[in-house]
Amino acid sequence: MAVLKEGSRPPWVGLAAAVWVQIAAGSAYTFPLYSPALKSVLGFSQQQLTIIGVANDIGENVGILPGIACNKFPPWVILLVGLCLSFFGYGVLWLAVSQTVLSLPYWVLWLALVVATNSSAWMGTAVLVTNMRNFPLSRGTVAGILKGYIGLSAAVFTEIFAMVLNDSASDLLLFLTLGIPIICLAMMYFIRACTPASGEDSSEHVHFLFTQAASLLLAVYLLTTTILKTILSLNNSISYILVGVMVILLMSPLAIPLKMTIFPSHHKRPGKSDGSSNDLTEEEISSSQTASLLTPISSEADLGSFREGEDISEVDMLLAVGEGAVKKKRKPRRGEDFKFREAIIKADFWLLWLAYFFGVGSGVTVLNNLAQIGVALGVNDTTILLSLFSFCNFLGRLGAGVVSEHFVRSKTIPRTFWMMITQILMIITFLLYASALSGTLYAATALLGICFGVQFGVMIPTSSELFGLKHFGIIFNFMQLGNPLGALLFSGLLAGYVYDTEAGKQQGSHCLGPNCFRLTFLVLAGVSAFGAFLSMILTIRIRPVYQMLYAAGSFRLAQASDH
Repeated sequence: MAVLKEGSRPPWVGLAAAVWVQIAAGSAYTFPLYSPALKSVLGFSQQQLTIIGVANDIGENVGILPGIACNKFPPWVILLVGLCLSFFGYGVLWLAVSQTVLSLPYWVLWLALVVATNSSAWMGTAVLVTNMRNFPLSRGTVAGILKGYIGLSAAVFTEIFAMVLNDSASDLLLFLTLGIPIICLAMMYFIRACTPASGEDSSEHVHFLFTQAASLLLAVYLLTTTILKTILSLNNSISYILVGVMVILLMSPLAIPLKMTIFPSHHKRPGKSDGSSNDLTEEEISSSQTASLLTPISSEADLGSFREGEDISEVDMLLAVGEGAVKKKRKPRRGEDFKFREAIIKADFWLLWLAYFFGVGSGVTVLNNLAQIGVALGVNDTTILLSLFSFCNFLGRLGAGVVSEHFVRSKTIPRTFWMMITQILMIITFLLYASALSGTLYAATALLGICFGVQFGVMIPTSSELFGLKHFGIIFNFMQLGNPLGALLFSGLLAGYVYDTEAGKQQGSHCLGPNCFRLTFLVLAGVSAFGAFLSMILTIRIRPVYQMLYAAGSFRLAQASDH
């Protein structure tokens, strides 16, 4: 691995490559595109389909293994595992839907979808952890951008599905089987750890603004072209041109390293020589990335030159403490590096987990059943509905990073405040769904997409602020377990049962009318209310910590490395 100076081009090359990997990692959001084919070709009931949907969410969000692996292996190894899982998982689903292989057991398809979507956890962990460590002073912004793109991926795949694959579910699954591994193989070289900058840089702010603007332009373009495809009859040539423009927009973040190559900056940071990082070994760089993200300037945790590495025996440590060589190790405080076993016993950890669980669990229930919700309420072509949710999900993820970053720095307002606000809005959204009033379906879907996206954009940087970056991979992946557990409880057991019960009353396999999901929406409104209450408690608890960390307006990046 090349050793890189702070502020050099490769971190931005890695961020641009991460955009493509995040789009590929968003393959789990394509489930609504091929779920009708699973139901019709394989003869599933709605409850069987929702249980398959739970497999989709379990695979996507169970990332404990990649969370552990990201501290032991380079990013390319994590991406390699992800592409293998994607190839084999989606390959089995393609064999079933295309009827190349007949009569595959239900449990085989369930496991295949878990394997396929678990590739998202491996790919997402690799790029998110690497880029959060490469840009440690802009973690909210980075998390918002990367999670925004993965939220936008549903619209990207919908565009390909409608304009290139002619709405063919089997072709889509074949595309996922082959396309995702190709993207990962092409990008894995560029996803690498780099030496982070130790201070603020005005050009970095401009570069992030450009990346955010480019992603917003892509989102608007995708929504517009999807609507045009639905309203107008576009021939294949025009459709291919529109997809080509989409690909160019996806490449736009590469303009930053290109600009830095053509117009190199000769700015030097105070106190840094040109060779400040040239002599660092790969091991030293890797270990420095795992240091605490932000340590308050007034920290009293100075242990001098004696580091408490894992290879130092307890006897040696006790002798050193007794001789006064080092101070006795204390438990980490908020904002410092927690081990997973240290974080999991904290009240803040479980408050954040529960608030996230109620927020995303209720939102993913609607996402998994969005096609059926649309049909039940009289919308036969749900493509626009899915694209609208994807677009607004992107806005929520990107906006959560931008807005929370602004207010946490200017007003020291914890990011979880925005989780509370959006969960209150989700109550209104679910009541709109339950009312089934004319003209409210699209408005409710748009509002829910924004609120759903905010949960991701808030949870990720908050977990790194409270518990540090060293074990961030496993901590945030454990947080994400709230998604599949919520899907199992609210989608698989509640929504599927209510739908099938109502369909039985109508003496058919499909349910029509507002009663198909009304009880589900009322329950989800109550769930969101409880989630908002927990978010409020957490916000009150951690506000003093944010005031301590951000009031001074400056931090130092801990440069300690483990030996």
